[in-house]
Amino acid sequence: MSRSSPLNAHADRKAGDVSPSPAGPSSPLWAWLRALWPAPLAIDTAERLRVVCGAGLGIAITAWLGLLLQSGATPGPWLVAPLGATAVLVFGVPNSPMAQPWPVVGGTALSALVGVVCARWVAAPLLALSLAVALAIALMLATRSLHPPGGAAALTAVLAGQTDFRFVLFPVLLNALVLALAGVFYNRATGRRYPHPQLVPKAAGGAEKSWVSEGDLNAVLARYNQVLDVSRDDLQALIEQAELHAYRRKLADIRCADIMSRDLVTAEYGTPLQDAWALLRQHRIKALPVVDRAFRVIGIVTLADFMREADLDLHEGFDRKLRALIRWSRTVHSNKPEVVGQIMSRTVRVASAERHIVDLVPLFSDTGHHHIPILGDKEKLVGIITQSDLVRALCRAGDAA
Repeated sequence: MSRSSPLNAHADRKAGDVSPSPAGPSSPLWAWLRALWPAPLAIDTAERLRVVCGAGLGIAITAWLGLLLQSGATPGPWLVAPLGATAVLVFGVPNSPMAQPWPVVGGTALSALVGVVCARWVAAPLLALSLAVALAIALMLATRSLHPPGGAAALTAVLAGQTDFRFVLFPVLLNALVLALAGVFYNRATGRRYPHPQLVPKAAGGAEKSWVSEGDLNAVLARYNQVLDVSRDDLQALIEQAELHAYRRKLADIRCADIMSRDLVTAEYGTPLQDAWALLRQHRIKALPVVDRAFRVIGIVTLADFMREADLDLHEGFDRKLRALIRWSRTVHSNKPEVVGQIMSRTVRVASAERHIVDLVPLFSDTGHHHIPILGDKEKLVGIITQSDLVRALCRAGDAA
């Protein structure tokens, strides 16, 4: 028995069985590296310019005021570096819970206080640095003032050897307060809500706007168990808008041919009224499209047409009037309608099979139509859509979305 050489074994492989190189574009390593690359920011040029100008203006005002208030006799720091990161949050993501005035002012000042305490009473530098950051985060979490630049403020105090508690008031507290106020005025002037409410009360008796209720959101956030850098009302609004967008997209994909009833029951111009009435009762429908020999729609007859001709607005003698209308007279001349063509509505709203169903909503909701005949090739009748068909399609699209 001969052995296959490695070369022959490689040649016996099928083209689809060749594994990618571990370092190739389809390798797990390459996919992992690509996953590290951030997703593009979904903001336009105007928003980018708004953020850049706001951050620059906020820092300029804060620095100018700090320099103005600095005592000439005891020169010292008048601007702290963590304010640069604060400016990114306040002007770049003003809706973030970490960018609100209380985290900006309270988180920064409390963290600086922790840094001063550690610099003053912890002799070992490495221990002082690590304790300052850890205790600052713990204090911010406890006071609901989590602010990422706060950790930098605590670190700055230790690195600079600040042991004077006045450092917390000036420049840290003043810098943070001025930048937060600048953020309030600038964001509001440029159409951004700031401060952004974090606990928005629901209106009493208000109906849920989304399939996701507040209880659902609470349960998922509790299971997620991580700090989320987006406010609860923004998260709820994003869910609702995504559902609405998906709903519209689903509807945009549905055409009349997808939901129309194809089992047609029709009448012709010369169909006796008694036969047309029997078809309506037998099939439990409310309208009969009236077609010619080429199966083109020439009218539609509904229960309302029968009621109008029988003068059924007056309830007295209901049965008698209806029987008198639909009974075949068997005479050459008659003073009442005998066939469908004499009572049908000649003006018929129709739609093509390829038309999107969203176009039919105004016809049903605004014009009072209950049945829309659907036409195919050569204007021939191929189906009919009722209000029930439309409602069913809307519900399915909502479920899918």
